[in-house]
Amino acid sequence: MKLYGYWRSSAAYRVRIALNLKNIDVELIPVHLINNGGEQHESTYVNLNPTHLVPTLVDGDLVLNQSLAIIEYLDNQYPVTPLFPNNYAEKAIVQGLTLDIACEIHPVNNLRVQQYLVNELHCDEQAKLQWSHYWMATGFTAIEKKLAKTAGLYCFADSITIADLCLIPQVYNAKRFNLDMTPFPLINGIVDRCNQLPAFIKALPENQPDAV
Repeated sequence: MKLYGYWRSSAAYRVRIALNLKNIDVELIPVHLINNGGEQHESTYVNLNPTHLVPTLVDGDLVLNQSLAIIEYLDNQYPVTPLFPNNYAEKAIVQGLTLDIACEIHPVNNLRVQQYLVNELHCDEQAKLQWSHYWMATGFTAIEKKLAKTAGLYCFADSITIADLCLIPQVYNAKRFNLDMTPFPLINGIVDRCNQLPAFIKALPENQPDAV
């Protein structure tokens, strides 16, 4: 099994946590998103993943992109340490939290979105940061309210789910963008607890071989 990713990619970060929780051996193959104009745009990688994005998982003849699809595949193939509740209603709640993070908050941090703000809309650094902060804070405010109804030790009760795998990288990004996270105590508590676990520590961006 091979995982193509970038050390600071939130989406690749999610998948690394899943792989670590399930103790799956994988070869990590760096795809640098900035060097040489972005290795994700090179033909060899685009042939593998036409979206020009990371991560990409290769498992034998199977090639998958999109982190949530990859994580669900891993969860089905390796059911030890499940990442979804068994109950259908509870699973739907967890999926809702996951999509709130991955679809509503994460895209504003995406490198190509940030580059478009600068290169095409000519935003200066302050305007870009203000725009990013607004949308991140809007998203986290909603997550905090939902967690008031669902959280225990983690996003959903006391078991780690895919929602935690999305939340931790997103907060890592928020701190990198210098967003004030003090209004979100439930989120911060979950992040602190997750980041004490070996699977999360091993997945940290700075602990990756391509970290710079």
